[in-house]
Amino acid sequence: MMDKQTNKSTKHLNHSRTASKSLAFGGIIVLLIAVSPFLFYSYKSFPESQVWETSLFTLNTSFPDWYSFAWYFTGKAIPLYLLLLWFFTCRDWWHWIILVPIAMYAFQLWGVINESNNLDELELYYLVPLMLFLVPAVYLIRAKLFNKVRGNDLKSFEEELSSQKTFWQQIKDLFQ
Repeated sequence: MMDKQTNKSTKHLNHSRTASKSLAFGGIIVLLIAVSPFLFYSYKSFPESQVWETSLFTLNTSFPDWYSFAWYFTGKAIPLYLLLLWFFTCRDWWHWIILVPIAMYAFQLWGVINESNNLDELELYYLVPLMLFLVPAVYLIRAKLFNKVRGNDLKSFEEELSSQKTFWQQIKDLFQ
């Protein structure tokens, strides 16, 4: 009898620890999301000149002023920050596709940091290879999960994938 009672109290204690950890983690995520508007509007505290001088440093920018640089930077960094939070906290099977907008904002942010003159133009060339890998991979995961839920086996699906069809035959099959 004593072993059952000890076992029950140990399970309750473990459940209580897990619940408190979950609440603490959730609270941190809520706080990180709640501060995002303050982080976004931090660009307003930057100087409206190309040279930023303090007693510690002097910085120059090729942007019209530091205010503009900070506006572009926060416009790319905050959505990236929120997408990363979403990616790392999402438990759904499709969360890998969030890597596409994450990569897009990461390339755009890199363009801002490098003070590139062609902001928001070249990231598509870098995103296409990522999308060529991610989109079919996520679709394959979806198909496997769908077949598992419906009780179908994947042999016919795999045979269809491995069959040698021309590109136009595959396009026609998509719309039938």
